[in-house]
Amino acid sequence: MSVSLPPQVTLVDVGPRDGLQNEKQNVDTAHKVELVHRLTAAGLREVEVTSFVSPKWVPQMGDNAAVMAGLQRQPGVRYSVLVPNMKGLDAALPAKPDEVVVFAAASEAFSQRNINCSIEESIERFRPVVQAARAAGVKVRSAISCALGCPYQGEVSLDDVERVVRLMQDIGVQHVGVADTIGVGTPRRAQAALERALKHYPLDEVSGHFHDTYGQALANIYACLELGVHVFDTSVAGPGGCPDAKGATGNVATEDVVYLLHGLGAQTGIDLPRLVDTAEWISAALERAPASRVSRALIAKRAKAAAA
Repeated sequence: MSVSLPPQVTLVDVGPRDGLQNEKQNVDTAHKVELVHRLTAAGLREVEVTSFVSPKWVPQMGDNAAVMAGLQRQPGVRYSVLVPNMKGLDAALPAKPDEVVVFAAASEAFSQRNINCSIEESIERFRPVVQAARAAGVKVRSAISCALGCPYQGEVSLDDVERVVRLMQDIGVQHVGVADTIGVGTPRRAQAALERALKHYPLDEVSGHFHDTYGQALANIYACLELGVHVFDTSVAGPGGCPDAKGATGNVATEDVVYLLHGLGAQTGIDLPRLVDTAEWISAALERAPASRVSRALIAKRAKAAAA
């Protein structure tokens, strides 16, 4: 039986923020700005640029204002930033982001371990942030981390995922993203978690975010496409990870998802060869090969053709 899949899919490249934030070596501001420019030149229309967190906690994002100021903004592109609290929002608003991202865990153990408060308390702290952002005309998106598993408590129930979705809705968040932060989810589990979000948010305002630790990210995305979900976070070249989960890999590589989607006949507006160029470029800056299988395969194919 054939399943009707979305004819058009939007990818939000979170590489400049989620991909780079845990890099131990400093990535200079010029490289971060250039990465965003290369992504938009390749056709990305949504990019998560940086995070307005304290540089004490995430030194890599300490140049957030400089990165935003350095952007040559393109029409039709949404530039988003992550904010952890009101102080972060106050710092972010002068940089004129199109969207801010707030976050909470679906795991009580993760919330207590990371920010020393309950899930409910952590979300309530975002209420004034959401109100102030929306009053300033800035859209608010949320990320629900550890929705498919937690490094501390293991299994996370679907009821817990839905509870966080409802709490986000209650404080006025306009879009909810369901995240497999440590990459342990499998397709039917991913579907079930997204279905809980879809009970409270319209299809256009629900997205998936899948790390690829166990090699399930593409399968999870396909399963969510079957639900009609058509917005996904990805990370060019697939860098990143989760500092709380040893062995966890980065967000699924944008190139791998584009290859899948184009093979399914979905429109993305993304130029895959230019995207691979970008993956090769940022990977060279990080002094490693791309984590993306598609990039590695196409780079090898190019090298073979050049040597022929």
